[in-house]
Amino acid sequence: MATDDLVQSAEGLIEGIDPVELEEWYQSLEDVLHRYGPERTEHLLVQLRERAYHRGVMMPFELTTPYINTIPVEEQPRYPGNLDMERRIKSLIRWNAMAMVVRANKKTSVDDPTGGVGGHISTYASSATLYEVAYNHFFHARSEDHTGDMVYFQGHASPGMYARAFMEGRLNESDLENFRQEVPRGSGLSSYPHPWLMPEFWQFPTVSMGLGPICSIYHARFLRYMEHRGLMDTSKSKVWAFLGDGEIDEPESLGAITLASREHLDNLVWVVNCNLQRLDGPVRGNGKIIQELEGAFRGAGWNCIKVVWGGDWDSLFSRDFNGKLVKRVGEIVDGQYQKYVVAGGEYIREHFFGADQELFDLVDHLTDDQLEKLKRGGHDPEKVFAAYEAAVSHKGAPTVILAKTIKGYGLGEAGEGRMIAHNSKKMNNEELHSFRERFNIPIATDDVDQMPFYRPADDSPEMTYLKARREQLGGHVPARKPTEERLEVPSLDDKSFKRQLAGTGGKGGVSTTQAYGAILQGLMRHKSIGERIVPIIPDEARTFGMESFFSTFGIYSSKGQLYEPVDRIGGNLMYYKEAKDGQVLEEGINEAGAMSSFIAAGTAYSNLGMNMIPFYIYYSMFGFQRVGDLIWCAADSRTKGFLVGGTSGRTTLNGEGLQHEDGHSHVMAATVPNLLAYDPAYAYELCVIIQDGLRRMYAEGEEIFYYLSVYNEGYEMPAMPEVEGIEQGILNGMYHLSSTESGAKQSKRPQLFGSGTILKEVLAAQTLLKEKYDIGTDVWSVTSYSELCRDAMSVNRWNTLHPNETPKTSILTDTLAGQNGPFISSSDNIRMVADQIREWIPGRYVVLGTDGFGRSDTRQVLRRHFEIDAECVTFATLSALADDGEFDKGALAGVLGDLGIDPDKIDPRTA
Repeated sequence: MATDDLVQSAEGLIEGIDPVELEEWYQSLEDVLHRYGPERTEHLLVQLRERAYHRGVMMPFELTTPYINTIPVEEQPRYPGNLDMERRIKSLIRWNAMAMVVRANKKTSVDDPTGGVGGHISTYASSATLYEVAYNHFFHARSEDHTGDMVYFQGHASPGMYARAFMEGRLNESDLENFRQEVPRGSGLSSYPHPWLMPEFWQFPTVSMGLGPICSIYHARFLRYMEHRGLMDTSKSKVWAFLGDGEIDEPESLGAITLASREHLDNLVWVVNCNLQRLDGPVRGNGKIIQELEGAFRGAGWNCIKVVWGGDWDSLFSRDFNGKLVKRVGEIVDGQYQKYVVAGGEYIREHFFGADQELFDLVDHLTDDQLEKLKRGGHDPEKVFAAYEAAVSHKGAPTVILAKTIKGYGLGEAGEGRMIAHNSKKMNNEELHSFRERFNIPIATDDVDQMPFYRPADDSPEMTYLKARREQLGGHVPARKPTEERLEVPSLDDKSFKRQLAGTGGKGGVSTTQAYGAILQGLMRHKSIGERIVPIIPDEARTFGMESFFSTFGIYSSKGQLYEPVDRIGGNLMYYKEAKDGQVLEEGINEAGAMSSFIAAGTAYSNLGMNMIPFYIYYSMFGFQRVGDLIWCAADSRTKGFLVGGTSGRTTLNGEGLQHEDGHSHVMAATVPNLLAYDPAYAYELCVIIQDGLRRMYAEGEEIFYYLSVYNEGYEMPAMPEVEGIEQGILNGMYHLSSTESGAKQSKRPQLFGSGTILKEVLAAQTLLKEKYDIGTDVWSVTSYSELCRDAMSVNRWNTLHPNETPKTSILTDTLAGQNGPFISSSDNIRMVADQIREWIPGRYVVLGTDGFGRSDTRQVLRRHFEIDAECVTFATLSALADDGEFDKGALAGVLGDLGIDPDKIDPRTA
């Protein structure tokens, strides 16, 4: 048979090509590699590929590499530490992490026989090596000459971080004894990373999976923003994010990875703990998650490093002359790899290596026990170190490390590699003794069952080594260190606020969104805090009338502006300007990314030691409803700053319809404990709230943040009334705005509440009631129902718990003292917002609101549809008076006709 007719099956031979000629090609490649090195060889192959393409040869598209380690043995750097010492330290941390969880559940199950406090031991068991190599050689704490590494720890691995902190002397036995037992506050350890609960320890909440990854990307970009604006040298800082392979399925995990490559964020390192298991089963039982992720990240432009096999495999791969082992490891699916973990060496020999005689012979020198203990790459410190060193040295792109591990590594029957691993939190005596033997824990046999915590003496070699490594890297990680810096914020008398406080003076109407833009622009020019402000806009600046920010302050871009903007033609002053030192973060159509930037900027005071002031304005419907989990993350992170819901209201944003009209953000805002939510109607109210927020957060250091709803309806803005206490009333949540008197004596005087743009309708109702029905009323601007409610609840609680003390009274009670109502509320929010204060209203309380789906039409039509306009407020007031016997109930039907209200119209709540 002719040579070129041979069908070759051996690795490296190609059907139809003379093997001798093919060998010459291979030798040429080896020669080029030897003479010119990998980089120039890569360029040569790229040129050959392009030439082949032009000749009509379509190259196969491959985003993945073979299922082996990215870094070959010959390029693996020498390990800089004492491997034996680090293994002993790591083993002790493993023990303490396990003991902490198991003891806590044993202790609390006495009171709660259904299961105790819970906890996780399998995630850290699988990732201990990944963390310890980083702790000993990479994680740098914030110090005088280093802004510090930002480490997003995998939430379920928190027991390992506590166990290490115990070894370092940061936590004591009492702390570990009270894992997940945090009442009273400060007495225990939080389940996961929670800065709100442990404000000196944790920096980033990560266990709401997917949020850590996206926040880490925008945090890395924010570090560049700070550097490029000349505010701080962050060039030494790396952002590390540790996440699970199952977590990758969260949309937020991969949703922004192209931003990281587009921005060349080589200060970002992701470590994906590929233990092949989600919460209930395999991540990709019928596939290969490492290969899938490699394709996704390489396609997105990331530097991808796979750490699949430990050093035990090196000799096997070195003798794999025909590539059969490489082929075999690539064809086994993850579900089967899970099986190998628990099936034993004999099964591995038969089912993995037994597929081919050559493979079978490859391991004939190994015992079944040795086969069973062949390490995966994520458990080999030398392989992990090589990957980390390559990652931090890489330039021009972010790096992802895909490290293959075993979930529950070392737990044996209690969960190693098993589907139950995620829920493992208990171990029997046999498993405890096995764990002690496997990791050589220096605890007496008789004491093992008690699971004592173990920390060597302070002068022991282990403790000396551990402390020396952290000292060399700047100190402890994680550690949250809020700055003591206090900013000089402008007073209300400052020119930043002056124009808006004065009102429009009959010169036409403006919206509160426009007022907000003017206030913000003034603050950005302020000499004291201007450079600290971080305006964040998710591609809606023109909608909000803020396009002037582009040319005035510049849009941040790490590349500057490489094109001439089309809207600069003709001398247009409001053109789209990108700049390397730009101040505006214009995030595109990406609310999740914008919230991640808000968190990065709003926590700079604790993570970087510098106060930054984020103002994030967004289409209100796409805030709490869309990224509520990230807002909760911001709260947990103790973020400072202002969230601004632009184009608010279910009827004010006319024409946009169901998906865009917001009437419920204030309900969700009320659920966030450290968020202050306001619904201002006038520019002067907005000024007072923003100025006081700046004072509280940045001059006095309170760890709170704000939500402000602003509207796009233009109307005359009055000057702030010169009334004593009005500023405090705005901040408290309500203040008296206007009164009308009746020609006749009234035993009941209606009190009308209005918020936001609907305050205009309430004022119009006040006029109708006076002119048509001779009824005098009071109108109140309610800027925050939630703040009024919180104050009243606090007073209620205090009075209940102090029965022998003189009762306190709430702001609401004091404000409405002497008023008997009825009380009528109308706003562009659903009724639940105003209903928060019902318990403390001293009379009949009628709430009008925008319950139901939004729809498109004019503002007046929509307000009639939702029954919140002036006429409906008027009728609700007369109806309430009739119920109190102060208005003729028989006349109400005629009133409906007079006001043009159709009693048989559709119910907006169900429409």
